[in-house]
Amino acid sequence: MIEFYPQIKLVHVSAVLASGALFAVRGLARQLGAAWPLFAPVRYLSYTIDTVLLTAAFMLMTVLHQYPFAQAWLTIKVILVVVYIGLGAFAISYGSTPRMRWLCYLAAIVTFGTIVSIARHHHPLGFLSRWS
Repeated sequence: MIEFYPQIKLVHVSAVLASGALFAVRGLARQLGAAWPLFAPVRYLSYTIDTVLLTAAFMLMTVLHQYPFAQAWLTIKVILVVVYIGLGAFAISYGSTPRMRWLCYLAAIVTFGTIVSIARHHHPLGFLSRWS
């Protein structure tokens, strides 16, 4: 199955970019008072992209034999994905005040960037690993 690594990685990276872009647009629109980010078709698009992303991630994990809790960078990445999902939910839906929604939105964007940095550097510190 290793022969499909380039294609699986391309799907995974494309889904990461699509998921992050959709969240950034939905989140910003929600912060500005738009209702469309909560509409079912937009939510289902998000679910579909994230399902593709997760499926490709599991395929990469299997092909490369790199698993969370065995590699520190993957463990941190998985933990931050859970944090990102929670922050995103509060930014778009569950935040009780506009200030809380804004803070959660900004924290989710920073968390997303950190996840990408960790993935690119294969190190728990992401881009900061250069100086460690």
